Amino acid sequence: MTMRTVYVNGEYLPENEARVSIFDRGFLMADGVYEVTNVLNGKLIDFEGHNVRLDRSLTELGMKRPAAYDDLLEIHRELVTRNAINEGLIYLQVTRGNSGDRDFHYPPEETEPTLVLFTQDKPGMIDSPVAKRGARIISVPDMRWGRRDIKTVQLLYPSMAKMMAQAAGVDDAWMIEEDHITEGTSNNAYIVKDGRIITRALSHDILHGITRAAVLRFAREAQMEVEERSFTVAEAMDADEAFYTSASAFVTAVVEIDGAQLGGGTPGPVATRLREIYIEESLKHAI
Repeated sequence: MTMRTVYVNGEYLPENEARVSIFDRGFLMADGVYEVTNVLNGKLIDFEGHNVRLDRSLTELGMKRPAAYDDLLEIHRELVTRNAINEGLIYLQVTRGNSGDRDFHYPPEETEPTLVLFTQDKPGMIDSPVAKRGARIISVPDMRWGRRDIKTVQLLYPSMAKMMAQAAGVDDAWMIEEDHITEGTSNNAYIVKDGRIITRALSHDILHGITRAAVLRFAREAQMEVEERSFTVAEAMDADEAFYTSASAFVTAVVEIDGAQLGGGTPGPVATRLREIYIEESLKHAI
């Protein structure tokens, strides 16, 4: 296995030499936020959108920004180059830093945040087999905290939900609150009925997806009708199509929900076209 170069607090290091303190708040308290930026053809997809959302997450948690926009962009590009990433992801994590001991109280103001970045080489993202056949999903109760709009590293329950999906022999899970779908384990959720795209409106209940924003913009530009509202599991099972979006999945059709087949069990025309548009437009504007 090729040794990756990673970034930790100002240094580019071989991954086996990267170290973070055992007293880091991210490790002890999940007191951290993250972003994942897609890389296609060696270029960054929607970097500015991820940067804006990072600022929002940091502000909501009262955390310091670890580096300026231009510096973060340079680190991303350097990691792409050093690791020869053509298709893949760059993971960025910021924590409240090392307070020197375990304490529920935030560390002193002068404590520097921890900044970590690493790459994931994922060839074949554009030609994903799951996207070609469509994903099968199950619904599970949404048992996360109330500020899902902040992209924190508190990912234990989504991990549990992915394992529930794996145990059920399907691809993923959508989470349910008061019989309405909030979002997927790592994606935003959509249905299509009579040509109308329906997805939950932005609030504290769901992550404000960067891919979501781009896809909805492209859909409206293509004269597709978009309705932002919550929808039930029953509505989803009765929909003409369904799909989800994320930085790594782009637009991926859903062809089965809780055993109920959608659209004849193959990706529908709306999801298929949106995936094409998203990839085409993203490649045009990559930096």
